[in-house]
Formats: sequence, structure tokens, C-alpha cells
Amino acid sequence: MWKYQNKVIRPGQGWTDVYGVQHPGNWIRWSAAEKAAKGLVEIIEQTPPDDRLYSWSRNADGSVTSTPKEVEDKTVVDAEGYPVIDPKTGKQLVQKGIKSNLIEQVKIQQGQLLSSTDWAYIRKQDTNIDIPEAIQLYRNSVRLTAALMEDAINQAKSIEDIEALFVKYSTNNNNVMIKTGILYDWPTM
Repeated sequence: MWKYQNKVIRPGQGWTDVYGVQHPGNWIRWSAAEKAAKGLVEIIEQTPPDDRLYSWSRNADGSVTSTPKEVEDKTVVDAEGYPVIDPKTGKQLVQKGIKSNLIEQVKIQQGQLLSSTDWAYIRKQDTNIDIPEAIQLYRNSVRLTAALMEDAINQAKSIEDIEALFVKYSTNNNNVMIKTGILYDWPTM
């Protein structure tokens, strides 16, 4: 993104400077010195943070303002500090934290993965045909992986701890691929 004074100028878009001079849409081809001489300033947009972990907004200059989300569940209170009661349940409202949301996602994904092999159990019930061993091993592996993910989430104490749980790939000095993290690294059949 580029700016001239307070106006955003996009590549391919012509623009007029304060002297009334109209500049063509191919100004992006100008050298850095030509752009600077005309008063163009490149604004490097900041990459937004992970919205699973942060609430954020983009500022006019391309920068990002972010606030970490709550890690733990939090009970909801009004301005005077009194509990806010859910009219449907009669219990105090609870705002889910990151950990609860991630655990819910793990459970949803686990259910989706297991549902792909439910047919084998229905067939077993209907026709008494044995469940293939590979399917049983896969289902056991999915359940174990989900339990490990949930345990890792529950052990996390901070945003940084949670961020480290997401699978990331990097290359070491020997060009060897290294995988870190556990979240959403599901077994395959």
C-alpha cells in the first residue's frame, strides 16, 4: 500500500498531487527515488496476529492493534460486579476462553474423523461382518490424539504456551524439516 499525504494510492490507480499534476496509473514502475521525489510513501501492512488468540484491528497506516484473548473461562459480571444470569439456564453466564474454544474444536474434529468410519460399526451391527483392524487402529489413534491435544491445551498457562501447541514446520541449519506442536496433527488411515 502506498500513500500520498493522507490518501491511499493503489498500483494501477492514477492520482493527483497537491499541485494539480495528474500522475498515471503506472506510477508503480517508477524507481524508489522517483516515488520519494513525488512524495509517495510505502506503507508496509503489518501481518495480523492469529485471531484464535488475539482480537485485533487494522489502523489507517496499516499497523495492527491487538489484544490477547482470555486464556481461561471467565464468569460474566455487570458494571457493579454482580453476576450476569442466563435467563434460559438460571446460571451465571461464562465467557469461554481460548482453551475451552480449542478443546471444543478438537472434539468437533475428532467426531468428524470418527464419523468417516462409522459405517464399519453399522455394518457389524447389521451383518455381523468384522470391523477391519486398520479401522479400529485408526479410531483408537484418533481418540488417543484427541486426548493428548486436550491434555496439552489444559496444561497451557499463557497465550505463548497455546501458540506453541499449533503445528509449525521449520528448517534447521542442515535443511532438515522440523515439526513442532500437536494441535490438529491428526492421524491418517
